[in-house]
Amino acid sequence: MNEAFSMRLAREDDIQTLEVLIPLSVRTLQAPFYSSEQMEAALGPVFGVDRQLIRDGTYFIVEHAGQVVGCGGWSRRRAVFGGDSARLAEDSTLDQAHDPARIRAFFVNPDWARRGIGRLILSACELAICSAGFREAVLVATLAGEPLYASFGYTVVERYEVPLSGGLTLPVVRMTKCFDRNDPLFEK
Repeated sequence: MNEAFSMRLAREDDIQTLEVLIPLSVRTLQAPFYSSEQMEAALGPVFGVDRQLIRDGTYFIVEHAGQVVGCGGWSRRRAVFGGDSARLAEDSTLDQAHDPARIRAFFVNPDWARRGIGRLILSACELAICSAGFREAVLVATLAGEPLYASFGYTVVERYEVPLSGGLTLPVVRMTKCFDRNDPLFEK
């Protein structure tokens, strides 16, 4: 299916739309992997808007006919996941010579799932990461997102559980990918 998607950097005026999209995406696309209680406890601290990504110009919006159908990005800051609602200060920046960039906060409108939106965003992130001089990326994937990242060559480093309120936990997967200097991404 050939969809007409457009992609742009997120803006502050997209936050309200993202605050609707993220819970919708989580409650539908994560449901086969997590309980309702886990998803609700993770909304905010794990799954939420990170305004720092928007301010840094590293968060993408994908639209179809003017409707936001997906979002996701990367970061040159320390946090590997989570919304900014509980963050007290700006995250420190990473050193691209030594630290891996972060792949962050991918969410797709369930009506538009499995149409290449995640692949489109991840490709844009990798290009931007390489252009910024990073040679490695790390991410914390949900169980639903793991297959996408694996298809791009990310490998599992560890499986662990993020503590949530009420004694709940959220199983996640830390994954990493090194970019070869001969990779075509570095030629752009």
